[in-house]
Amino acid sequence: MSSGPEGGSDLHLELTGEGGARVRLMRALREAIGSGRLAPGTRLPPYRALASDLGIARNTVAAAYAELAEEGWLTARQGSGTHVAHRAAPLEPGHRRFPARPTRHRVTYDLMPSSPDASAFPRTSWSASARRALAAAPSEAFGVGDPRGRPELRGALVEYLARTRGVRTEADRIVICSGFAHGLRLVCQVLRGPIAVESYGLGFHRSILTDAGLTTMPLTVDAHGARIEELPATGARAVLLTPAHQYPTGGALHPRRRAAVIDWARATGGLLLEDDYDGEFRYDREPVGAVQGLDPDSVIHFGSTSKSLSPALRLGWMVLPGRLVDDIVAAKGSRELWSGVTDQLTLADFIAGGAYDRQLRRMRGIYRRRRDLLTTVLAERAPHITISGIAAGLHAVLELPPGTEQAALRAARRLGLALDGLSPYLHPDSTMPPRDGLVIGYGTPPEHAFTAALDALCLALPDPG
Repeated sequence: MSSGPEGGSDLHLELTGEGGARVRLMRALREAIGSGRLAPGTRLPPYRALASDLGIARNTVAAAYAELAEEGWLTARQGSGTHVAHRAAPLEPGHRRFPARPTRHRVTYDLMPSSPDASAFPRTSWSASARRALAAAPSEAFGVGDPRGRPELRGALVEYLARTRGVRTEADRIVICSGFAHGLRLVCQVLRGPIAVESYGLGFHRSILTDAGLTTMPLTVDAHGARIEELPATGARAVLLTPAHQYPTGGALHPRRRAAVIDWARATGGLLLEDDYDGEFRYDREPVGAVQGLDPDSVIHFGSTSKSLSPALRLGWMVLPGRLVDDIVAAKGSRELWSGVTDQLTLADFIAGGAYDRQLRRMRGIYRRRRDLLTTVLAERAPHITISGIAAGLHAVLELPPGTEQAALRAARRLGLALDGLSPYLHPDSTMPPRDGLVIGYGTPPEHAFTAALDALCLALPDPG
């Protein structure tokens, strides 16, 4: 080795002994540090340089560095390289060294799925809508209001949902809530019997149902969405689906299955709970309309601003069959659980004035470019990884070789990446074989950080074979 503590241009290592390249590299680095050949503070070569010198894959070097950093041998900071940790001093004869405590992983890049880019919130146009809405609002708007929500917002939603999602309703059948989870909790108070759910879905949503005393019955999910033909055997009285973009696997419910779920609801008196969580974002296909349009009396249609604007607004809506409106309003109960009037008035103006459409068009272009960059980078640097679910939405699924999901998640955490594995989304009672994968959100990182986030993601992926 010829470099000093501030070097990193050259490093002599011999990868000997048993094990794969990563194991042998880690062993060699530990020996070099423990013997004093690599002094505390020494800067190590970049991944690419050391990989080239040793004739091994760059991902292998990155994984070895990351694991040694977790063990306390190395330190790594964004933009300053990887160094030998100061606490990793050579052992003195006759002194026992206890292992360092594992380091707490700091999130540098947020690739959690289905969250929007917070930095892109339309502050100027939202503020303008707020000023107009407050100036025009009647005084009674600031008293005790209608538990269904402000009529200005419900009226704006009737027109908007009909135009963009094919929803057929009227203002009196819309109830404003603080988001999908709030709406689902309200609906749970009027549901009876078991409820069918997609085998892949959010455990959080399943917990809401089970906490309300409802048994969840999983339906198989394939490339065409949930298999509706399995519904009759479940004995379910209702079914929760994500028809426009199955979450998280990404397919749209096939037209024949859309018709079949309505036929089932009509024949049994059942109810479809339609979670239209990212219906606005479509890239490679025509927009898929809401199933609610096929039969407004058999479907509860849920929507919100959580993906289109910001989850911080806490604004959502339920489009209800007429027979359920009074029960849902009664379940909503205390005024403390109602959404704020000023935000409702602002959103009504934001929609009616066209700012909502403009924001969606803007973000659709941004997210599509990110999606395209994600697919391009993976094709170039990880062609062995299959990507799916990318025709719409804010996330993609990366299919991994069997048995590699947990290792990839550990590598991602060491590299400062926050992301999801696919396996926790599978219903515990599902008969579907589990799949290894990563659920990658491309909405959250700000524009300037997205390329670096993809670089870190590629380093966390398993090598071919």
